[in-house]
Amino acid sequence: MPFPQSTAMGLTMKPKDYFDTWRRVPGAGVMLINLVHDLDILRYLIGEISGIQAVTSNRVRGFEVEDTAGLLLQFDTGAIGTLIGSDTAAAPWGWDQNSGDDPQFAQQPDAPCYLIAGTKGSISIPQLDLWTYPDQSDWHSPLLRQSLDRPRGGALDNQLAHFIDVARGLAAPVVSVADAGRSLAAVQAAHEAAGAERPTATLPLASIGL
Repeated sequence: MPFPQSTAMGLTMKPKDYFDTWRRVPGAGVMLINLVHDLDILRYLIGEISGIQAVTSNRVRGFEVEDTAGLLLQFDTGAIGTLIGSDTAAAPWGWDQNSGDDPQFAQQPDAPCYLIAGTKGSISIPQLDLWTYPDQSDWHSPLLRQSLDRPRGGALDNQLAHFIDVARGLAAPVVSVADAGRSLAAVQAAHEAAGAERPTATLPLASIGL
């Protein structure tokens, strides 16, 4: 199914003592700590990112690094995506609050963090609610909602078990170093775009060597 548009959110309210260490200075920030994971997931679901526009703000916390960011993404597939993130937002929309992966975070299981719209239907993640027209109609017809089966729990345990197997030479990494590097490159491109004279300037990933 073609994906012409996606919206992703990584919004949370982090406690003040979270920033008592290195997280106030360059090398941290909501994009590098948090949104890099959302970019990773969007690359997996939709495809490689060919261009990024970005704006950032540090007005709430006042640190050297951003606490809020908005990204406009262009994918090789032709899809357009938006990604907003903040560590100062009292909001339920974010992977940590919605996915159930990590029990240390309070869960808001009914709130989606990703909305992916396609020409034949759309889906909310992680709820996996699929919206489609019964006969490929248009906005004059009601959409049908179908809840798909959703795997429950165990993601962090599975990741740790896989890491141990890789370290012992029993398995090949599911994600390569190069693949992880492309997600980091996307964050770097977003930082460069946000720091440009025109913050909305598109910076293709090819411009930084990937």
